[in-house]
Amino acid sequence: MNPPRRINPRRPFIVTGQGRRRYTLGQTAVAGGEMIQAVIPAVGPGAAKPLRLTGEAQRCIMTVTHSERGVLSLEAQQAVAAAALLADAHCAVLLIVFGPLNEDTALLGADQLIVMPDADVYEPDVNTHILGGLIEQFAPTHIVMADNDLPDGDLGRRVAAQYTLGIATHVVELTANAVTVYQQQGAVYARQPLPRVILLDHDCVDMRLPFSGQGKEMTWTRPAADLTPRYRDRGTTTVPAQHLSLEEADFIISAGNGVQDLNGFHALADAFGAAIGASRVAVDDGRFTRDQQVGATGKTVASSVYIALGISGAVQHLQGIKDCRHVIAVNIDASAPMVKRADFSVIDDTQALARALCDEIHLARHQHTEPRP
Repeated sequence: MNPPRRINPRRPFIVTGQGRRRYTLGQTAVAGGEMIQAVIPAVGPGAAKPLRLTGEAQRCIMTVTHSERGVLSLEAQQAVAAAALLADAHCAVLLIVFGPLNEDTALLGADQLIVMPDADVYEPDVNTHILGGLIEQFAPTHIVMADNDLPDGDLGRRVAAQYTLGIATHVVELTANAVTVYQQQGAVYARQPLPRVILLDHDCVDMRLPFSGQGKEMTWTRPAADLTPRYRDRGTTTVPAQHLSLEEADFIISAGNGVQDLNGFHALADAFGAAIGASRVAVDDGRFTRDQQVGATGKTVASSVYIALGISGAVQHLQGIKDCRHVIAVNIDASAPMVKRADFSVIDDTQALARALCDEIHLARHQHTEPRP
């Protein structure tokens, strides 16, 4: 099972003169240089984008990331786009990928590509040693990476520390000659000249590029293993989704007055790996705690998936799930407000459906297959 994915309930903000918080998603200009932006040309459907780099490259900007099942994360794609926007007409974007890759990197803005398909397991000391050799070989002007927890953000910090490179972390704004980060819990900006290593926060740049890269894979031979790994990343300890606050949970299953079989409900939540929520009626009855209440008088959630079992859908509850991406309702009343709000509804008994879903999930895991539709 994939570990639960968290969302950030503490996005950076500034404080206005009236004392109000204003969440800043980007600016059109900043002091010290123009903000890097891609101007999207008006091209017809299917028209090929022009190449950004047409001549011989005199230098390069390096982007480093780790693939997952041959795919780059959204943060990694944004790092490649940021490097392409930062590069000039004589600078190539060199993408280094630890692990296999099945994507067209030219569309992301990469000009040169080095893929290490056998390095799909993160070994911090070995990867730091390999990346140090690549930096010495290609001498990039800057190294742009995603500032995630593992492995890119960790590797970027290790390389900067071991090879004494200037670094900026959690960069929220990138210009041609400076980076911007938040300080004091997002209340103020702090700017500095472009360092050698740049670790970008999520959604720092617009990925819609008006050009494409060359996307040429380079012939590169990994040096003989002269460094024995002292340790290996075995992954992080997965926190049960039930222990996450509802504001952070990306998958929530909620119970309403129609849920009477609490053991079956909790078994389904465990099988899904979902956080547990509840309607106000279920909380007032003592079946759930007050911190699990979803609604205007409880928690306002913004999960990717929200499953409502036996919840009729009072106005206050619907207000609490207005930011959820996908809502699934299970109810015996086809005219319930929650059914009308849901993207997908199942008109059936919640207890029977919970047992059937649990059986399907356990069967699929036992057979290593996906549940039947």
